[in-house]
Amino acid sequence: MLKCLDRGFVVWFTGLPGSGKTTVAKAVASKLREFGYRVEVLDGDWVRKTINPDAGFTREERRIHLRRVAWIARLLARNGVIVLCSFVSPYRSVRKEIREIVEEEAPFIEVYCKCSLQECIRRDPKGLYKKALRGEIKRFTGISDPYEEPENPELTLDTEHEPPNRNAEKVLDKLRKLRLIE
Repeated sequence: MLKCLDRGFVVWFTGLPGSGKTTVAKAVASKLREFGYRVEVLDGDWVRKTINPDAGFTREERRIHLRRVAWIARLLARNGVIVLCSFVSPYRSVRKEIREIVEEEAPFIEVYCKCSLQECIRRDPKGLYKKALRGEIKRFTGISDPYEEPENPELTLDTEHEPPNRNAEKVLDKLRKLRLIE
């Protein structure tokens, strides 16, 4: 039986490419669905491929791209959906804008997936770090473009040393403490 929330909320996973954001978000989504909640996962790769295929990587292009995602997340959340967003979202000022957009209608929870650059390079699931280090990708976060760590996220996960399922449980615990889920 689906649990219908009057108002959903947005959990925004941020971190370096390869830090485990989407892996944890999908694990959280799976658990929430088991509990009967309506959940959507918005992942950076999927959104760039489907909804926003012409999104670029300059600071302003990323800002526009992420603001669009924030509006989609807000609309879903106001209609009772739990929205899990997995985006590098490297700039603090843009994450602040995202929060402001969502919080006009729904709770916003920032989750920082903390993983060292060295570990992300070692993992390199898509081979992008190798390309960026060879200079084949311009403005790649962590290499030729900055990643500004969150200063006050609601939750910080150690995605370098903790397994995804453990981190997913930490997210669920936080959502319970915030009384967003039972």
